[in-house]
Amino acid sequence: MARSGRWIEAHRDGLYIPAADLWIDPASPRPRALVTHGHADHARGGHGAVWATPETLAIMAARYGPQAGHPLVYGEAAAFGPVTATLAPAGHVLGSAQAVLDHAGERVVVSGDYKRRPDPTCPPFEPVACDVFVTEATFALPVFRHPPTGDEIDKLLAALHANPDRSVLVGAYALGKAQRVIAELRAMGHDAPIYIHGALQRLCDLYRDHGVALGTLLPASETPRDAMRGHVVLCPPSALNDRWSRRLPDPITAMASGWMRVRQRARQRNVELPLIISDHADWEELTATLTEIAPKEVWITHGREDALLHWCETRQIKARALDLIGYEDEAD
Repeated sequence: MARSGRWIEAHRDGLYIPAADLWIDPASPRPRALVTHGHADHARGGHGAVWATPETLAIMAARYGPQAGHPLVYGEAAAFGPVTATLAPAGHVLGSAQAVLDHAGERVVVSGDYKRRPDPTCPPFEPVACDVFVTEATFALPVFRHPPTGDEIDKLLAALHANPDRSVLVGAYALGKAQRVIAELRAMGHDAPIYIHGALQRLCDLYRDHGVALGTLLPASETPRDAMRGHVVLCPPSALNDRWSRRLPDPITAMASGWMRVRQRARQRNVELPLIISDHADWEELTATLTEIAPKEVWITHGREDALLHWCETRQIKARALDLIGYEDEAD
């Protein structure tokens, strides 16, 4: 049986479509790139021209400076010679998209990174029927089954209420995770000020500029120590145990990540309160997505490829792992 998607080349540093002279999430600067979302393992600076959602282009501009950007809203088509590209929501972070590519009667969907559970900061993942589905596999092992997000936020709030003389310091990555934790807290009725590390301010402002309500955020560095007792403080994971955190009132150290399922990772970061909150699909969500979309072929870009390959093979789904570099997002 002939392989589907033969008009797309898998290179070490990205997917290339010769007929369109277009790269998808290339790992190095290219003349023409379609970018699925703003995380640094997918969005690099220096491209000659970039097609992405307006939100992703704004994130890239904030991180890399002005872009030669061509904004595409969800559902809007762009022609690249004989290839038509549209973007569909991926549910990963603000502006994240799946690249829906149509050529010669065949459809390939490059999902980028995605998750299936609700997120108040971005539109939900939209399943798109296709011949080839290109999927991540960050958490593609049966052990990874993320708990309900509300349960993890309840754990955070319970620790806060049980320790009114302490703060709860949450390590959360600057793009996506920090804003989601804040929005999830607001959705659970936590309307008190939340204190943030200065490194989170710019992207929190960007989310607000794009209509995401985050409530009152105050700079931790400008707040007296005692004023932060009984409050949530957010910082990048790198600041959890550095000198910056020492000025906080006896903080309970937490971290929000799908990797907190792995106890060794929590211990390595001296995390007292692991919060399993992921912006990637877990094992059940990955396999349910493949079942729902039912593509002829599955291509796996990065992560735990072997288990997902085996799952596909046992269900007579043609699958292959792509040997791509630089797409392992530890920032979940």
